[in-house]
Amino acid sequence: MKRLFGWLSSKHSVLRIGGQMRSRLKRAFLAVLLLLTAGAVCAADWSEWRGRGRDGICAEKNLLQKWPDGGPQLLWKAQGLGEGYSGPAIVDQTIYTMGKAKNTEFVLALDIKRQGAVLWKTPICKSKYKQAFKGTRPMPTVDGDRVYALETMGTLVCVDAKPGKLIWKKHFVDDFGGIVPRWGYAESVLIDGDKVVCMPGGDSATVVAMNKLTGEPLWKSGVGDKASYSSMLKVVHEGVEQYVGFTFEAVVGVRASDGELLWRYKEPAHHADWGHVNVMVPIWSGGRVFASSGYGHGGGMARIKKTEQGFRAEQVWYSKEIANQHGGVVLLDGKLYGTSDPRDLKCMDFDTGKVLWETKEVGKGSVLYADGMLYCRAERGPVSLVKATPDGFVMTGRFEQPDRSKKPSWVHPVIADGKLYLRDQDLLLCYNVRDGDSESARR
Repeated sequence: MKRLFGWLSSKHSVLRIGGQMRSRLKRAFLAVLLLLTAGAVCAADWSEWRGRGRDGICAEKNLLQKWPDGGPQLLWKAQGLGEGYSGPAIVDQTIYTMGKAKNTEFVLALDIKRQGAVLWKTPICKSKYKQAFKGTRPMPTVDGDRVYALETMGTLVCVDAKPGKLIWKKHFVDDFGGIVPRWGYAESVLIDGDKVVCMPGGDSATVVAMNKLTGEPLWKSGVGDKASYSSMLKVVHEGVEQYVGFTFEAVVGVRASDGELLWRYKEPAHHADWGHVNVMVPIWSGGRVFASSGYGHGGGMARIKKTEQGFRAEQVWYSKEIANQHGGVVLLDGKLYGTSDPRDLKCMDFDTGKVLWETKEVGKGSVLYADGMLYCRAERGPVSLVKATPDGFVMTGRFEQPDRSKKPSWVHPVIADGKLYLRDQDLLLCYNVRDGDSESARR
């Protein structure tokens, strides 16, 4: 491939291609190359929060449909991640995550081929967080040869993915007037083209877009809302590229080109004097948006309509049946699957909000979809395998994570290259969930 690219660039090529034509051919070649490699990259990697679609759906196939007694095979476990709730981002046999030790928050890389051996650990800053549930929150976002990680009190860093060298640093409060949420920042920033998009919160920079190479601001969106614990999502609706976010006060859509507020949907937002719990990434489907918050508040779905005056959100349904706190919800074939306070796993119709089935067997926690199954991790520890079907609850496996800490299991499970990853504070466990491939998974 390098030779072909070099040939296209060479002034001595037999065809004597002109400069403009040569440039076009180079771009076409790169586009074809990206198309040819996209499937392989997507299948083996998990580069950002809740996957490439930020929807909790993993595209991998040939995974176990039933677990043996005691759960799938534990391949290895690694320690040294530090204190925190940051999940693993996985790209090219490398795990990127965050942790806290000796009062310092850091981003680190682990080598999968060497069973989670630490490759590098880059300090971000001393932690000034004083509330409960200490430790890091977000999953890093990996984009090519760069890793983006957000510290609890608002320091965003961009580091080189290989040596871990710091490239640039910004602070949500000092640089953008952001307001730190009660429980600290928990956002996994969004990379879109040449932009990094995030939510410092506050009057002048509720949402910010920065140059991903330099950290310099491109625009600031003065929606006026405080930040929540959710992460941004990109959608295209009625020909307009938008970023959807769940702020302290509402689900909002801002124009991707300049941050202009397009619409807001306030009903799903839960906020109180002691703190709010707007955590989940909103679900987008066919011009409709769904979001939910915990502690009994509930969730709802709205249709985003374009009128002569602009966009507006029209609520279709709202229900307290789905009060999702921190575990996320997945949408499959028109059905929502997610847990609700206090401990129910539910399947609901996306169009109507009707509950199709519910169970207390799984417990409140996070949900990931892969190959026809739901991977449900309860905050009290058990991990369950459940069929993703609206016909009824069917559990085909369950196990208790070994070496459990005394803290809640809030870190979402991740599947990459046939392996299931579970983080519990300083510990990371790697399981083989590929069907009939235990030996090759060890290699």
